[in-house]
Amino acid sequence: MAVELYDYQIAAVKKMRNGCILCGGVGSGKSRTALAYYYLQNGGNPDCLMGVEDYVAMDDPPKDLYIITTARKRDTMEWEGDLSPFLLSVHEDVNLYSNQIVVDSWNNIKKYEDVKDAFFIFDEQRVIGSGAWVKAFLKITKSNQWILLSATPGDTWQDYIPVFIANGFYKNRTEFIREHVVYSRFSKYPKIDRYLNTGRLIRLRNCILVNMDFKRQTVSHHEDIFVRYSIERYKDVGRTRWDPYKNEPIANAAGLCYVWRKIVNTDESRQIALMEIVEKHPRAIIFYNFDYELELLNGLFRIYEDNEDDGVFEIAEWNGHKHQPIPESKNWVYLVQYNAGAEGWNCIKTDTIIFYSQNYSYKIMQQSAGRIDRLNTPFKDLYYYHLKSRSGIDLAISKALKDKRDFNESRFAKW
Repeated sequence: MAVELYDYQIAAVKKMRNGCILCGGVGSGKSRTALAYYYLQNGGNPDCLMGVEDYVAMDDPPKDLYIITTARKRDTMEWEGDLSPFLLSVHEDVNLYSNQIVVDSWNNIKKYEDVKDAFFIFDEQRVIGSGAWVKAFLKITKSNQWILLSATPGDTWQDYIPVFIANGFYKNRTEFIREHVVYSRFSKYPKIDRYLNTGRLIRLRNCILVNMDFKRQTVSHHEDIFVRYSIERYKDVGRTRWDPYKNEPIANAAGLCYVWRKIVNTDESRQIALMEIVEKHPRAIIFYNFDYELELLNGLFRIYEDNEDDGVFEIAEWNGHKHQPIPESKNWVYLVQYNAGAEGWNCIKTDTIIFYSQNYSYKIMQQSAGRIDRLNTPFKDLYYYHLKSRSGIDLAISKALKDKRDFNESRFAKW
């Protein structure tokens, strides 16, 4: 049996090197491409990746393989499916080779600081800033081969600092800041005003980025569903700066935006619009932001849980409270909180995602949409429904996301 890759995956493998970032859109097959690179680095036959030859074993033992990924990908054993065509497994009795295969979460990265002469795949890039994960990452990269996988490698030059250090471009964070960062003189806290010598930064980034030229086979259909909201309540909160839910003054821009969003997100018209979509698409993933939305959504669908006819809906959740699997029944809704479930899992059981409310982050919205846009999906057409009102805050969030920016509460609220 050959491990056949797509042409764009083979092209990426040829460009990869130690310390690179494999950058591909959600659903492009980064995991399999990364394992193909590992396979070749350990004596594998290139013809096997093109479907020309049946699987040819690597040198035994190949380097120990450590995959650092999200807790969800570890727990759902998603990487096992990508490992199996290479006859690799975390289970010794299944693994063809005598090497060690470990799949673990970023939360446990510190456990592997002292590993040497192994191969690390860092999945869903988390090495940003200067915290414990970054320190462990830098220690690991000194003594091992490694690559990073990411759909969105970095929003600012600061995000690249750990990877630049790991590649030996800079000795430490201090050297990078000294050479490239100018801080604002007028900010109360350290805030970057601009970067210097960005030409060099672009060259360094191009050295380590390996982009996958991924042509999607699916067609995405995005539809804005506009719903009503209480204009009177919305304006009243803006005028009085009073929180009607807590019955207290609103303290800051974040508090004001939260109350405005609660007014528009809980309007009955939004719930009606949601149910109309689910009637057409009885298996759907619903993304939401807040616990009050989860409570509202559960209340809507629990009405149907006890029915014995075709209207039964199975409800499952993925959030900070519950980590339930995707349902298997005929009709279901999967309620996913953005921050908990925007990445690290896939679903090919539905062609529909409903965004009950919008997230502030462009990256999170993109990652959320990618949960159903996979190489192995049986659907050609994918449907995305964006529920929103024509309130000031909903329109401003939409505008920011359309411009590929994150929404800024302080700027909008003029606090």
